[in-house]
Amino acid sequence: MTIARRSLLAAGLALPALSARAQGMTIKMGALKLIHSIAPHFYEKFAPAGVKIDVIPFESPAECKNAVVTKSVDFGVFGIAAGILGAAAREPLVIMASCCDKGMAVVARKDGPVNSLTDLRGKRVAIWPGSTQEVFILERLKMEGMSIRDITSVRVSFSEMHLALARGDVDAYVGAEPAPGVSVASGIGKIVEYPYSTPMGALNMVFGVHPETIAQRAGLCRTILNIHRLSSEFAMANRADMIEMAVAKLGQQRAALEISAPNVDLNWKMTPLMLQQSRTYADHMLALRQIRALPDFATFFNTTFSDELVGQS
Repeated sequence: MTIARRSLLAAGLALPALSARAQGMTIKMGALKLIHSIAPHFYEKFAPAGVKIDVIPFESPAECKNAVVTKSVDFGVFGIAAGILGAAAREPLVIMASCCDKGMAVVARKDGPVNSLTDLRGKRVAIWPGSTQEVFILERLKMEGMSIRDITSVRVSFSEMHLALARGDVDAYVGAEPAPGVSVASGIGKIVEYPYSTPMGALNMVFGVHPETIAQRAGLCRTILNIHRLSSEFAMANRADMIEMAVAKLGQQRAALEISAPNVDLNWKMTPLMLQQSRTYADHMLALRQIRALPDFATFFNTTFSDELVGQS
């Protein structure tokens, strides 16, 4: 029996209801092409015998969320913004765990004049619409007495932001790791700020599931959350392994990931703070008219599995 398998059993993860059907089971797990979405790539290390984890990469949070809603994947990790957008539209989506805090940064050209958020006035700034980063930068601009009208927002995907900055297409971007690490390591960019000073804190990514999966396969939900917990805690305790996995799965250079890793906080608990920050986040989205109504938080959040796991700790 492997160390990972013994750790799984010790944590009470080998549920009999699942184990009887485990042989040959494949769990489809949606993840983003970002270092703060790296936990799923460790899942097979902690999965019960006979269970295969198929990690399916997505370019954007909305794509991953949509895959959960349509059951193209069994579970998925994506930004809280994408989750709230779906829940506000009454899509069948439940958040059953947290995934990651931090992982964001405002980055500008190293040789440019942007050294603070107020320096973005009149500049071209890459922002991915509908992302968690968009809500954070809008709130930070508001805190500085500015608004989106004070900058020129350019639609750029996370994976293209560093290249857009390097080409000079934009003066700055509001990105997701590992792009900020790449920009700094290459000498192209500099960190303007990590935008965690809003009431939303460092809230970023969550773990979603279709409500029918909870109703019909509760044992699977318990097992995958246990695996998610072990994977997240392992990666946080072993930064070198996190970086090696990101090099292998994301194709990024180690030097960039060394810079990105400290700006990543993998987690799993649905704490009272996480829930409150999520509600605050939704309030901001409503005020910004990004959603027409607040989600039904009674159905959007399901803390059952997280609470059970905390009780076993």
